[in-house]
Order: sequence, then structure tokens, then C-alpha cells
Amino acid sequence: MESALVSSAAQVIIAIIPIVGIVIGGVVVFFYLLWRHREISLQIKTGCYRPKRFNIKLFSLLTGLLLTGIGLVLTLLFWVVQGFSYPLLGGLLPLIIGVSFLVFFKFCPDNSKHDGEA
Repeated sequence: MESALVSSAAQVIIAIIPIVGIVIGGVVVFFYLLWRHREISLQIKTGCYRPKRFNIKLFSLLTGLLLTGIGLVLTLLFWVVQGFSYPLLGGLLPLIIGVSFLVFFKFCPDNSKHDGEA
């Protein structure tokens, strides 16, 4: 079977695509953080700032479900394609982290009754 020759321009474009994606993502995150900082600063100056409470239980449930689903699909894909090998860890790691988040969600004490006492 003959190996397909890929032009050098195509190789450069293929190599640049992830770099451009990472740079654009970094710029978006930077400007979001800058905008959020300025928004909070103005709220503090006007006296209408109320800090939001972070709901760790809801975060752990959402993250656990997402990582478990992604990890399960990747694990099955890598297992079918290559069997038991090191690439299988690419699916097992998010699967185990997702299951860990779900276990944390299950056993985390509910602090919602203490929210109004601050």
C-alpha cells in the first residue's frame, strides 16, 4: 500500500490549528476575567456587591456526570480499537475522576440549611 504524500503547507496548517485554538481560548479567558474584575470593582464602588456562594455539591454532580460519560465513551472506544494498552488510560482517567466526583456528591454533607445563618 502506498503512503499518501502530504504537502508541507498542509502539514504546517495541521500543526498550527491547535496552537491557534489555544491562543484564542486564552484570549477569551483573559478578557472574561478582566471584564468580571471590572464589573465587581464597579459593584463594590456603588455598594451593590453581593458575593455569590459556590455550590460545591451541584458542581461535583455536573462535573461527575460529564466526566463519567466522556470517560466511559473514551474507555469503550480505546478498548475496542486497541484492546488493553496504555491509550486506554486516556478513557479510564476521566472515568475514575468522574466517578470520584459522584461519590463526593453522594457523601458530601448538605450545607443548604446553614446558608441563611451567615
